[in-house]
Amino acid sequence: MRRLFVAATVGWGLWVSAGCASRSAREGGVDSASSTKGYLEEGLASYYGAKYNGRPTASGEKLDPKKLTAAHRTLPFGTCLRVVNMENGRSVEVRVNDRGPFVEGRVVDVSQVGAERLDLLKKGLARVRLYRCDARTSSLSVVPFESRAG
Repeated sequence: MRRLFVAATVGWGLWVSAGCASRSAREGGVDSASSTKGYLEEGLASYYGAKYNGRPTASGEKLDPKKLTAAHRTLPFGTCLRVVNMENGRSVEVRVNDRGPFVEGRVVDVSQVGAERLDLLKKGLARVRLYRCDARTSSLSVVPFESRAG
């Protein structure tokens, strides 16, 4: 009985993981995007509107539309991302300093200058691929933790 349970559990796990694989992986092909060094994900990019300028980001920095920064849901603050616009081939390197976007299908929000370089100001959205910059991170101004021992 125990062997049957283990076999059923393993079989179910394989079935679930096959359903989560990319289409090309299920078809036996190589997913060229994920085999590229540093590839993270693909989806839609948007940019911060002017109403957010000067407001604090999740990292504590104020949003500056002239800095190459971005919001990502999970990557650590300070992570350097290369955002590639798949529609025109333009790319830009940005530093994650905020959380978001919180709209289904979107993977990154970039600052206004980032949007200009990607040529997405008119359209507002673009299909992009995200890559980790060559193992670099940018340092943020972090307030050091002070001991309160008295």
